[in-house]
Amino acid sequence: MENFRKVRTSEEEMPLPFPDLPPDVVEMKVKEGSKIRNLMNFAMAQMELKGRRQIVFSGCGRAVTKTITCVEIMKRKLGGLHQVTKVRYKTVLEVWESQDPLPDGPAQNLTVHKNVPSICILLSRDPLDPNQTGYQPPEPRHEAGEDTSGSSAKGLKRPLPPPCEELLPKKLQVQVSDSPRGSGTTAGQ
Repeated sequence: MENFRKVRTSEEEMPLPFPDLPPDVVEMKVKEGSKIRNLMNFAMAQMELKGRRQIVFSGCGRAVTKTITCVEIMKRKLGGLHQVTKVRYKTVLEVWESQDPLPDGPAQNLTVHKNVPSICILLSRDPLDPNQTGYQPPEPRHEAGEDTSGSSAKGLKRPLPPPCEELLPKKLQVQVSDSPRGSGTTAGQ
């Protein structure tokens, strides 16, 4: 493949794997180069300002982790969202062109079909069927004054335990020698 360069990549279009979605549902197609801030600004505006009840995030290949990050941010910011996750494979078509074409001949192309992992996540303000595969109920909300030492809705880390003595750095130890040969003290043992 060192004599070829990628000239085009296209994804197979697949319908969303969720039945009974409203026709105007917003699908956030997350790409590898997408900026999370831009995705979240648009998605939050759709859910808060436009009053959408459902939103779908989808991504494939290297964008899967970014897709999951967006979903987790939205769940933390809005709270009370039901979730259904579907994992599948998507076919990606790559066209490669030869960098050393034959003289007096057409450029040689190579077409590669790849199956890459893909994820679709539906977030809904309305309850979803808890029996469907991939369902996650909303996380319980923490009330004011409640102990949030576990996971917190505000993303606060739980407090660290008190330090154990064996984990503290050892201090310079001084020993007094009783032998007549020694000068009386030794340091650093």
